Amino acid sequence: MRCVFIISIAAILSIGCSKSISNKMSENTVFPKGDKVTNSNFIGNVYVHMITHSDTIHNITMGNVTFEPGARTNWHYHPGGQILMITEGIGYYQEKGSPIRWMRKGDVIKCPHNVEHWHGASPKTGVTHLAISTNTNLGAAVWLKPVTNEEYGKNAE
Repeated sequence: MRCVFIISIAAILSIGCSKSISNKMSENTVFPKGDKVTNSNFIGNVYVHMITHSDTIHNITMGNVTFEPGARTNWHYHPGGQILMITEGIGYYQEKGSPIRWMRKGDVIKCPHNVEHWHGASPKTGVTHLAISTNTNLGAAVWLKPVTNEEYGKNAE
């Protein structure tokens, strides 16, 4: 009976610790994770929380984008360019015809306008970034073919 009581107390304490850790993690998150993306422009589990939308005064959109390990965008380009500000994790960024670059917390990547590129998480570590589409008056992102496993696999951690 004493053993059952001790196990019950341990279980209650572990639940309390899990909630405490979970709450601390959510307190440190600046922007919500957002909703799961369900379109075919991404591979794997990706979540987006739109922070701002373009309007007649500010020609930008900004979203908090979270990629689970192995998740990535398709090849795409932005007529007005894009800026990625990495806030968590490790990921990859590649422009068509150029080598793959690592993305780490604190990095800022300027994606030139009309240049095909893709970005996403590394195979073992997720990544979160603020995606800022600039000069949206020039048009929305143009989505292209998926990044193949061969293209992505050149980056194994």
